[in-house]
Amino acid sequence: MSLLGLAFKAGKIVSGEEPVLKEIRAGQAKLVLLSKDASSNTSKKLLDKCRFYHVPVRWIETREMLGKAIGKEARVAVAVSDRGFAEKLAELLDES
Repeated sequence: MSLLGLAFKAGKIVSGEEPVLKEIRAGQAKLVLLSKDASSNTSKKLLDKCRFYHVPVRWIETREMLGKAIGKEARVAVAVSDRGFAEKLAELLDES
C-alpha cells in the first residue's frame, strides 16, 4: 500500500468512480484497483470497462484501505496510469 501512496504523490493515480472510468476510456489506465465492498453496480460498470479495454484489475479488501493508502477518504476505485507502478503493484498484490 505504501507504493500506492508513492504513485499518488507522483501524480500517477486517479481515484473515484467517474475519473477512473474516464482514465480507462482514454487508454491511460494501466491497472485498476477496486475495493471488495464497492456496490455491485459500480463493480460491474468498472469491470465491464476494464474487460473491454483490456485493463487488469486487482481487488483491495476495503474502501477505507484503498483511501488510506493514497491519503484520502474511503475510495472504491483507483486507476494507476504509470506502467512501472502498475506492474509492481500487481506483482505485490498477487503475492499477498
